[in-house]
Amino acid sequence: MADKKRKFYGTGRRKSSSARVTLIPGAGKITVNGRDVHEYMPHEVLVMDLMQPLEITNNLNTFDVIVNVRGGGYSGQTGAIRLGITRALLEYDADNEGGEGSYRSILKKAGFITRDPRQKERKKPGLKEARRAPQFSKR
Repeated sequence: MADKKRKFYGTGRRKSSSARVTLIPGAGKITVNGRDVHEYMPHEVLVMDLMQPLEITNNLNTFDVIVNVRGGGYSGQTGAIRLGITRALLEYDADNEGGEGSYRSILKKAGFITRDPRQKERKKPGLKEARRAPQFSKR
């Protein structure tokens, strides 16, 4: 087992959000930008979404999670935090040399390791949005 003082870091990005995540051995408290996660996130579904990597690796009450997230909206920030937690867990697992039931295989199967590459499409000239054309008028 790793030191009680050791910290594990992970960076996650999604849409235009970027999250720096620190895992510290603790009781399972999650802090986002200095506030409790339930206070910061407006919907409980978002909180459940960002806690998934901790749940499937059975680390819900093993680590305190400290997050610094910037940019985007709540959905993008949630995705960025989830990827950051996943990367920090992989760093922890590498430190402990996980064997057969390693976190990597569990997280890979759940699809948490891959970064979501989708970005907002740029606006094109002559259009109102990326694809939305002005309304056609016959007269």
